[in-house]
Amino acid sequence: MRPTLEQLRAAAAIVHQRVAPTPQHHWPLLDQRVGATVFVKHENHTPIGAFKVRGGVVYFERLMARDRGIRGVISQSLALAARHHGLQATIVVPHGNSREKNAAMRAQGAELVEHGSDFHAAREHAERLAARDGLHMVPSFHPDLVLGVASYALELFDALADLDAVLVPIGLGSGASGLIAARDALGLKTAVIGVVSEGAPTYALSLAAGRVIEHEVTTQLADGMACRVAEPDALEILRRGLGGLLRVSDVEVAASMRTLFECTHQVAEGAGAAALAALMQQRARFAGQRVGVVLSGGNVDRDVFADVLKGA
Repeated sequence: MRPTLEQLRAAAAIVHQRVAPTPQHHWPLLDQRVGATVFVKHENHTPIGAFKVRGGVVYFERLMARDRGIRGVISQSLALAARHHGLQATIVVPHGNSREKNAAMRAQGAELVEHGSDFHAAREHAERLAARDGLHMVPSFHPDLVLGVASYALELFDALADLDAVLVPIGLGSGASGLIAARDALGLKTAVIGVVSEGAPTYALSLAAGRVIEHEVTTQLADGMACRVAEPDALEILRRGLGGLLRVSDVEVAASMRTLFECTHQVAEGAGAAALAALMQQRARFAGQRVGVVLSGGNVDRDVFADVLKGA
């Protein structure tokens, strides 16, 4: 079911009680690099440095309205949103997850559990812990998460209704789904272009095959896109609403992280730089257009970022 504009506005009002709107800045130096007019949606400016907090705010607001008896939750993110409702959050992440991101989640009051080699393995372990301990398992993909995330898309389109295209990274799909929902509800013609990592191609393979195709994750830099198994519900939304899908390599992502720092002095994590990486890859395709790129997050460890900056 596609959300209405009224539903999206109501969800955005909930988000904005906790999360201020983020800016969408035009950066002329980026224009020069790619030959298009580029606007960056700065989701690295949220309280957790990433877009996902928006979905968590709406999800927990609605969850608590339905069931006040919940004593704790288990998730792969959303510690801040849980804390606002007085819930103890257990966050399960794979081994090798960002140290600094882990520290930030602990600072939000979450109990952190490391398990498995990728996010899918961590997810399966979280489900086992939820069943064992009687905790509410926050889904990886859910309509309420999409409603919350769509608030950033409303902000972007309210400010820039005449964009030819918006490029958005795809991890589990809520960011792209939120963009599609807002674009459709507003009746705009903007093309939403998804971007996946070459080292995490499950969505690219699944969209091509028309069914979920599992694939191992090999990306070392775009950990926010490191999905091994596409979400079926997200896949259907993306199938209907995307105007294309692009793949970027870790080398291209690193170059984009450097470009964002050089041209905007913004810190982007690998996934956060993927949209610009795709735009740089496809300069000829988007030449002369007005293009938005979603900088979905800025949570990159200092040593990783230092190595990326030195790699030019």
